[in-house]
Parts: sequence; C-alpha cells; structure tokens
Amino acid sequence: MEARRARARPGDGARLREEILRNAEQLLVETGDEGAITLRSVAQRTRVTTPSVYLHFSGKEALIEAVCLRVWDELGNRIREAVGRVTDPLIALGECGRAYVHFALDHPVQYRLLMMRPSASTEASKACFGHMVNAVTACVESGVLQGNPDTLALTMWTAVHGCAALLITQPALPWPDDVNEIIDATVRMVGFGAALNTHLPRRRVPRSAELLDGVTAAAERLKALGRKK
Repeated sequence: MEARRARARPGDGARLREEILRNAEQLLVETGDEGAITLRSVAQRTRVTTPSVYLHFSGKEALIEAVCLRVWDELGNRIREAVGRVTDPLIALGECGRAYVHFALDHPVQYRLLMMRPSASTEASKACFGHMVNAVTACVESGVLQGNPDTLALTMWTAVHGCAALLITQPALPWPDDVNEIIDATVRMVGFGAALNTHLPRRRVPRSAELLDGVTAAAERLKALGRKK
C-alpha cells in the first residue's frame, strides 16, 4: 500500500490545492472521461485523504470546473497574440476566430466539459464572450460591421463554436485532410457574411439573381483593389 504524504504544514494549503488540480488534470487528459475524476481517485493520486480534497473543493463538479479553467487563460493569451499581429479590425476578428477554434482543438476535453454541457459556472463562457465582443466592437467602430456588438458577437461566436464542437465530437465526418481549410472557410464566411449582412436592410431578403449580381460586382471590385496594391 502506498504511503500517505506527510501532514501539511500551515501555509501549505495553496500548494496542496495546486497539486490536487495538477493530478486531476493529468487524470482527465489521460482518460478523456470526466467519470474517471472522483475526489477519491484524485486523493489517491495525490496521496492524501479524500476529506483533504473536500477542504479545497466542495464536490466533483467544483473540482472538474477548476481543472478545466486552468487552461482558460491560455485562450486569452492566444487571442491577444493573434490580434496583436494585425491592425485591420476585420482581419483581427478573423484571427480571433481561428485562435478560438485551435484552442478548443488543443484542449478538447476541457472545452467539451466547460462549453458543451450545462454548467453552473459562467466563468469560461464570459471570458470567451468578452474576447469576441472586443474584436467585434473594433469592427463596428471602424464601420465594417453595423449593429450591437454584443448581438453580433453572439451570432459569430455561435458559428465558430459550432465549428469547434463538430471537429471535436464528429471526427468521422468528411473533413479535409488539412483541418485549417474548414476553420479558415468558416471564419471567412462568418466575417464576410456579417460585413455584407449588417449593411443590408433587415426586412428585405434579396432575390438570388440580385444577390448574385451584387456579390459578383463587389467581388470584382475587391479583386481589382487587390491587384493595385
């Protein structure tokens, strides 16, 4: 039988909490299954008693959410790094979306548990929403998008979250060999589609022929501008 660790000294509580989280995260990533996480299993891996884990976490749900949130700061860092490389607000919005999906794919277990099931905690979703609103607000201020930044951010977040969720949960779908193709296509459709949609009258849906004529003319003009650079 594995020996228990020595009794914690005063001031060791923070270190023990971090060790519990680290061991729980390893167990979660190794198994990919939240069912493997119990206060008892984590206590055994940390070589403490189960009541010692209860001193830091009220139950399994609190422990799992704390474990998943350990990586959430990385999302903010990735988005800041991505958008920091560009000055154009629409391009920055696209980089924000790409960084978001790649973060989800790099942390699929944590993303699924925090963003793809009902949860009492809103910390993760608030952080994600904040990043989206910031990127969208810059586009609204520049005029490339029109409307309420919160509403626009929710709409666009729905699309990139859907992309991430499908890539994580439906690997058997006919995805391209390079997953970046689908990520880039999603981001471009969301960004360009929003730029067009927010400048159109809300109550009138253009006919297919009208839309084709308008989009073709706009695309040709944008191509011409690109060739002049």
